[in-house]
Amino acid sequence: MTRDLFKRIYENKGPLGKWASQAEGYFVFPKLEGPISNRMKFKGKDVITWSINDYLGLANLPEIRKIDMEAAKEFGSAYPMGARMMSGHTGLHEYLENELAEFVNKESAYVLNFGYQGILSTIDTLVSKNDVIVYDVDAHACIVDGVRLHLGKRFTYKHNDIESLEKNLIRATNFVSNTGGGILVISEGVFGMRGEQGKLKEIVTLKKKYNFRFLVDDAHGFGTLGDRGAGTGFEQGIQDEIDVYFATFAKSMASTGAFIAAEKEIIDFMKYNMRSQMFAKSLQSVLVRGAIKRLEIMKNRPEFKNRLWDNVIALQNGLKNNGFDIGSTQSCVTPVYLKGSIPEAMVLVKDLRENHGVFCSIVVYPVIPKGLILLRLIPTASHTIEDVKITLKAFSKIRINLENGTYNKLSEAIEAK
Repeated sequence: MTRDLFKRIYENKGPLGKWASQAEGYFVFPKLEGPISNRMKFKGKDVITWSINDYLGLANLPEIRKIDMEAAKEFGSAYPMGARMMSGHTGLHEYLENELAEFVNKESAYVLNFGYQGILSTIDTLVSKNDVIVYDVDAHACIVDGVRLHLGKRFTYKHNDIESLEKNLIRATNFVSNTGGGILVISEGVFGMRGEQGKLKEIVTLKKKYNFRFLVDDAHGFGTLGDRGAGTGFEQGIQDEIDVYFATFAKSMASTGAFIAAEKEIIDFMKYNMRSQMFAKSLQSVLVRGAIKRLEIMKNRPEFKNRLWDNVIALQNGLKNNGFDIGSTQSCVTPVYLKGSIPEAMVLVKDLRENHGVFCSIVVYPVIPKGLILLRLIPTASHTIEDVKITLKAFSKIRINLENGTYNKLSEAIEAK
């Protein structure tokens, strides 16, 4: 007897979905309103916003808004129509690609429609069924989904564990010796949940011993790390050893889109074989023109990156000096680890938002182990030292309530209703 396809969905909403009736609209799918900035409105109240990846504070910069409006007036939201290969190619796209390639010190670059779709499609296009992918177990969901499309073998190595990586490179080498394939190693430049930089420098040293190509997703490093914000490869001094460099426009550039950069022959191959670009509409010119302006500011105006890091250092040092566990972050991403249950986490976050005017993202099981609460803060160039002081004071108060059982009692009262 055939089972109803929807039966599984009716019976199991998933580890996060089961909380939907209590969480939706507040803890998940919240509605932040007003201009993108350090202060926004949530449920009609002003809050300090630590959940927006506008690292350089460009989203509402007057000159950025001006360019965006002028580009919208000139091009509208539809131009160019069609995929790049057919009718959606423009001189603006070419210009942006040349500027990006020069900025990240690669021979060529290719602009993509979206970050998530972009890295997924990059992985899919780079490998064949005879190849092996070796990737960090803590890789972002977009990388995991790209790897899922792979018809050949894939191995994970322990997070930032070079010994584990080498063991898996040995396995991969043995495997491809029979298939005639190659090996692709994938790491993030900055891991967006913990804030740790990938061990790119250590990974590339293994190239002397093993024959592999290296793909880096630098979504959180582009714009924030390295000379002029050119990324984690520059920060660690190994940009030349990265074979395919990927970054998104959705974070430091406060926009939509992404790009890959590599030697020209590889980029040419991607242009003619990446299905998500061959069969999808080109990135609109209004976004391309905006990206050109944003890149110009990144390259020529270091004050935005400097202001960002002033705020990062103030926030992270303040948290550490007050005894908070922020893990081993080496980037702007600022995780704060606390012990508690999911119901306690909900009460805690509500207290932060309603009584202290602090809005940050909450991460719980299954993303992190049971019994832990992760509050993830994203400092930006738009924040102020006053924002940091208010937040540190609020965090000290919520820690007391968590440790003395106040949140546990409130969560039990809520569950009893």
